[in-house]
Amino acid sequence: MSRQIPCYPDYVPLNLEHREILHPRLSLTADGVSEFTFAGLYLFRDRYNYRVSRISIDGGFIISGEQPEHSSHGDRKKTFFMTPCEAPNWDILVSLFETHDYWKNISESVLSPVQKEFEERGIVFLEDRNNFDYLYYRKDLAQLTGKKFHKKKNHVNHFLKTYPNHEQRQMNAALVPLAIEVLDRWRQNAVLYNDGDYAAAREALDMFSFFSLQGSLFFVDGKPAAYCLGESIARGRMFAIHFEKGIDEYKGIYQFMNKAFAESLPRFFTWINREQDLGDEGLRQSKMTYRPCGFVQKYMGIKEKS
Repeated sequence: MSRQIPCYPDYVPLNLEHREILHPRLSLTADGVSEFTFAGLYLFRDRYNYRVSRISIDGGFIISGEQPEHSSHGDRKKTFFMTPCEAPNWDILVSLFETHDYWKNISESVLSPVQKEFEERGIVFLEDRNNFDYLYYRKDLAQLTGKKFHKKKNHVNHFLKTYPNHEQRQMNAALVPLAIEVLDRWRQNAVLYNDGDYAAAREALDMFSFFSLQGSLFFVDGKPAAYCLGESIARGRMFAIHFEKGIDEYKGIYQFMNKAFAESLPRFFTWINREQDLGDEGLRQSKMTYRPCGFVQKYMGIKEKS
């Protein structure tokens, strides 16, 4: 595998050796887009067929991908490109739109310097609400104080009363096999399971140490019952929860895990990023019940037809 990333218009499939190039640059992005970590890209490389290119030798990167959904009419897959660090110049942008349908996950810091110019030249920017990341104050999730969190607090109290013999352990390599047990149980019990993010979640556990992920494993009566996994983003101001899996027979396990993990995070994390809802109405309602303090807004760019 090549660890080199070629300059545009050449691409290579995203691979593990690209981490030493991509990770330092992605760690410096300020907006907190949950997809823009090396783990976030690599773990979903097959689903989206990610390929990577450089804007220039010293510039940012272009991530090319395909939507995984298949059209019922047999149309080709929609293609997109992402620019995590900076916008490309106009000539490269025009070329990208010749081979891609749209520009995805444009963050505010990438958009603001070029928005006016590019709009005047025929690019339309739209809010991509389905991909907004949900932001919560770490302190709110850790304390659940006030009327707006009354129901969540009741769920936590019910869990504590029902399962007094519970334990939280910081995730480490030795605990990974037990987390895999939870993941496999979750897979068996998921009512609407259609492969979801199982493959990515399993690979994240298998490569836990390589990605330097952080998380917790939760036990009830000595048995593994739930785990969460994520990483620091937005220059250390935000923690992104990438995976959260629990065994449903333990009523209240998710509410308890959410609160307990927020309590365990270092205080320098101001926000917890719980990622997007992808337009799933049930997921959107669930995320809204935790009263987000804001969103990581993302935009889509489309080129007007001449």
